[in-house]
Amino acid sequence: MADILLVDDDPHIREVVRFAMTQAGHRVREAADGQAALDAFAAQPADAVILDITMPELDGLAVCRRLRATSEVPILFLSSRDDEFDRVLGLELGADDYVTKPFSPRELVARVKAMLRRAAVLATPPESPGERLTQGLLALDPTRHRCWWGEREVVLTVTEFDLLKALFGFPGKAYSRDELIDRVWGTGHHITDRTIDSHVRRIRHKIRDAGGEAPIETVYGLGYRLHTGP
Repeated sequence: MADILLVDDDPHIREVVRFAMTQAGHRVREAADGQAALDAFAAQPADAVILDITMPELDGLAVCRRLRATSEVPILFLSSRDDEFDRVLGLELGADDYVTKPFSPRELVARVKAMLRRAAVLATPPESPGERLTQGLLALDPTRHRCWWGEREVVLTVTEFDLLKALFGFPGKAYSRDELIDRVWGTGHHITDRTIDSHVRRIRHKIRDAGGEAPIETVYGLGYRLHTGP
């Protein structure tokens, strides 16, 4: 059972999502606007946030930005706005996933389940130190779900970490976006190519902030690979 914070100004949507999530065994807390969502999260952090974009007080993008300033909680955008700019911006702000209305409650439950599963792996203390995967100054500890550039830690969301780990699986191999989607989200998820691109941009940005250069190369017309050169 997980504690889900559901943020949407439409009471009908909240009812549909609340029913689907409670049927899946989760607890659901609700907020009807962005400021109420931030207040609710500050009072009691959630295990995952389902977040609408267009809301009074503060929109979902602003809420996501403020949550990401202090938390790596899994965030899924649920919005009637299917504008590509909003979708990409939401992902670049740190959201883990994006579902547009109208939506399948079953798919929504599956997406949230996938986010929670990845977050649970991140939160589980390892029994012993894990072996680091390294590529130049970039290092991953898959057991602890931690990343470093040199001596500086790079804090990644669960989705960003899983995407980078997938590229570490076979350094130098060019992965198509579809292959990366299957490795990170699993088969059967309707993730767009732009979702992968947005997460890669965020990984590169975070590594640059740590003083490095992400060795993730774009393979034009295909996808990405982890650079293995000097």
